[in-house]
Amino acid sequence: MYTPAITGTGVCTPENTISNAELVKSFNAYADKFNLQNADQIEAGDVTAQAHSSEEFIVKASGIHSRYVIDKDGILDPDVMHPLMRQREDDEPSLMAEMALDAALKALKAAGKTPADVDAVICAASNLERAYPAVAIEIQELLGIKGFAFDMNVACSSATFGLQLAADMIKSGSISSALVVNPEICSAHLEWRDRDCHFIFGDVATATLVERSEDASGPYFEIKSTRCATDFSNNIRNNNGFLRRSRPDGTADRRDMQFMQNGRKVFKEVLPMVSAHIGSHMDEEGIQATDLKR
Repeated sequence: MYTPAITGTGVCTPENTISNAELVKSFNAYADKFNLQNADQIEAGDVTAQAHSSEEFIVKASGIHSRYVIDKDGILDPDVMHPLMRQREDDEPSLMAEMALDAALKALKAAGKTPADVDAVICAASNLERAYPAVAIEIQELLGIKGFAFDMNVACSSATFGLQLAADMIKSGSISSALVVNPEICSAHLEWRDRDCHFIFGDVATATLVERSEDASGPYFEIKSTRCATDFSNNIRNNNGFLRRSRPDGTADRRDMQFMQNGRKVFKEVLPMVSAHIGSHMDEEGIQATDLKR
């Protein structure tokens, strides 16, 4: 059995950033407009008024001060409240593939390797811009990598599961190396008109080269062991999909077609599960918290 190792990483961030101050100013302008337009329904109790957001609320809830985004003009326009992105032609690189390519090349450079050294590409993301052809295979084509590629989606844990799978394939000997890419364009499926979640995500692409430790060209992180766990919950959900047009309301703009989260319930569900999961994994490996550097 082979030992998998992380030998190179890369990240691609868009040029644009949105500060909490910018986000709050935009959201509050939208909230004021919404409340004015729906004043009668709000007074009658048929519609809930939009409460203002604040920088203090965002930092307390998330610790976030700024986020990278591909387009900020549409997001910050109270009349739009979503990113505005040019739809690309089929013969152009897709946006996710383009960002992943940038991160992948950086990871390969950091590892001292070339695309010819890669056996597989895994594109793991919380939301993919299309069903098929696989974005991973497009990235494989852009890099000129032989072997195989595929997409996978495990929501917010997509990157974690991608690394787990790459490590397992290397351990088994089925491949010698895998490039795990995670292009996340969360701004496009985040509901910027929702005070409880509009501040959480941005856009980024990361890439990680996982190889047999014996093939590493420089310093590396050995993957000592891995463990995964899942637990179903409706407290984070996105109902957008190919069956959308089959609904009686067709393609009507519905709140459940974007990211939805019951933050307080998610917090109560995730923290105990994750802490217990990590704790038991460390116990199995004989690792103490004081042994960890990061």
